[in-house]
Amino acid sequence: MRILLVEDNEDLGEAIEKRLRSAGHSVEWVRDGNDVLPAAEAEPYDAVALDLMLPNRDGISLIAELRRHKFNAPILVITARSEIDDKVSLLDLGADDYLVKPFDLRELEARLRALLRRTGGQASSTVMVGNLELDLAGLNASIAGKALELGRREFRLLEILVAHAGKVVAKERLMNQLFNFDENVSVNALELHISRLRKKLEAANVEIGTVRGVGYVVRVSEQPG
Repeated sequence: MRILLVEDNEDLGEAIEKRLRSAGHSVEWVRDGNDVLPAAEAEPYDAVALDLMLPNRDGISLIAELRRHKFNAPILVITARSEIDDKVSLLDLGADDYLVKPFDLRELEARLRALLRRTGGQASSTVMVGNLELDLAGLNASIAGKALELGRREFRLLEILVAHAGKVVAKERLMNQLFNFDENVSVNALELHISRLRKKLEAANVEIGTVRGVGYVVRVSEQPG
């Protein structure tokens, strides 16, 4: 996922950023309320983790403004217990879920994954294409029941392609979602991950096709490899 993190507390923000990045997500961390809307309009995001108490702007007004600007990504509110007296209003304004401090970072990541599944119309954390199965919650994959050894980025790359099985995913989109904002990456890095992934999928009856000049597509093939 490409996540916009809005949190002014340095310790909490750093912990969240580290957790999400270690799970393979791309994170843009914003600390000031005035910077939220420009950041949201500058890049496409899959989800937002938003603290309500921010310098210069409160989170509730930001939710309403983001929705007025047709920002459609799910918003997970991070809040102190005293700030959620009116939970209905929070959700009515456009928030999708909320998490009360203090919280386990694993729950934060799980909530974000659940929001993405919900907005994508997917109820389960398990996805199957052909004989390839991905467990999005457990971050593991298998071919015909046999575990597949994947690196963190390889899994994320496969997850994105499988989520759009049969459709071409642009190289630019893959790079945006795979690599962090502060990483200097090239198309070669993406192509290297694709090459490694293809070798590991040789026993699967799915293939990663190349659409020259555009991107890649996962298709079910008749034979493994």
